[in-house]
Amino acid sequence: MQKMQENSVASELINFLNASPTAFHAVEEAKRRLRNAGYEQVSERQDWDLEAGKRYFFTRNHSTIVAFAIGNKFEAGNGFYIVGAHTDSPCLKLKPVSKVTKGGYLKVGVQTYGSGLWHTWFDRDLTVAGRVIVKEEKDGSVSYSHRLVRIEEPILRVPTIAIHLDSNVNSDGFKVNTETQLLPVLATSIKTELNKGVAESGPVKSEEIQVDGKKSDIGTINSKHHSLVLEMIANQIGCKVDDICDFELQVCDTQPSVIAGAAKEFIFSGRLDNLCSSFCSLKALIDATSTESDLKDESGVRMVALFDHEEVGSNSAQGARSPVMLDALSRITSSFDSDSKLLPKAIQRSYLVSSDMAHALHPNYMDKHEDNHQPKLHGGLVIKHNANQRYATNAVTSFLFREIATKHNLPTQDFVVRNDMTCGSTIGPILASGVGIRTVDVGAPQLSMHSIREMCAVDDVKHSYEHFKAFFQEFSDLDAKITVDM
Repeated sequence: MQKMQENSVASELINFLNASPTAFHAVEEAKRRLRNAGYEQVSERQDWDLEAGKRYFFTRNHSTIVAFAIGNKFEAGNGFYIVGAHTDSPCLKLKPVSKVTKGGYLKVGVQTYGSGLWHTWFDRDLTVAGRVIVKEEKDGSVSYSHRLVRIEEPILRVPTIAIHLDSNVNSDGFKVNTETQLLPVLATSIKTELNKGVAESGPVKSEEIQVDGKKSDIGTINSKHHSLVLEMIANQIGCKVDDICDFELQVCDTQPSVIAGAAKEFIFSGRLDNLCSSFCSLKALIDATSTESDLKDESGVRMVALFDHEEVGSNSAQGARSPVMLDALSRITSSFDSDSKLLPKAIQRSYLVSSDMAHALHPNYMDKHEDNHQPKLHGGLVIKHNANQRYATNAVTSFLFREIATKHNLPTQDFVVRNDMTCGSTIGPILASGVGIRTVDVGAPQLSMHSIREMCAVDDVKHSYEHFKAFFQEFSDLDAKITVDM
């Protein structure tokens, strides 16, 4: 039975990953799951009419999503019990003008997003996905819609240079110039010209502009991007090329996420950092609030907040440094009582689990871990510590999180970076300092972090889900038993 549950949760994660090539798609999949579970969408542009015992969610930029369930016994000033994660991962994003033609090849100009292991993007079967702004005309009226797009088949590749032309690569290392050597190849110029007549006569032909009596595409989207890319996008979403106003696209791997390994104990996938945390927290919230009885005795608000732009510092309107979190806490509290003095009280009664994947001990690079802090696959969630506040964990917050694990016989591990190495960070310190909320930093252990293809353990997906679910169900009772600032 236990093995079946592990595989069930892991299989759901696989489905989530395969449905989420971008942050936009991850939010769309999260919305679908929340709606199926009975959550109601609210808009930040509208007033909120919230009720105790009900469940809601909102999105910002369609790349950040916040879902929350209000306890039946909630009163303004009571706490929020939150798991926070992020929807973005390192990737290659198309430049505003991506049309590049060199050496007889059509290439796609890209920007590096985040700190990716860019050498892993070479010789992969790649495609594009993201969102498109589309012009729509009906009954003489013009409007603009937001559409998600994903080209399923492999259309791009970043080829490596043959060793015969770079004979010292194995001794000197594979060093990538991300501006000149990381451009994906789309097609050859000669093949494109041969097929041009067919493409131009298709249903998605771009209208041409007359400049000095000659045909030109200056000022149109065709002047910025290869027509091949535009035509595939238009065909995918069912519009004309000229109806595409703008887009945000990124390059994606086409290889699906899988449960793998000789013992079927691993998950091989892109974007585990941090869609694994996003999925586990979302599923935990849904399952901890699926019936009326789940919220019957709850006096707080159970919440999941999945942010965009963590990989680049969270400095955006939808990142963790924005007012998203504070806005959510404020609007929920004020929906029940307009007294402004209640929000600071609520924040001090709240608790955040900042969940971002952790570095598992690498069997080929064991010297990269400090001897007494070597998280292992299958070992459960890793509690992250850093004296310089790169993680927000302290003795109180780690105790509370570990106590829930102890009660449910769930394993936990500890991580501290070596003193002679730099330490990464998360949304934890950002929200702890920006909102003033008690925070613990945790994450499931993984290998190959920031590679195009990462890996983690099936067991740790189950451990994460169960730990988060228990947190939602029991934190309010546990928190009432500890006294610190009295």
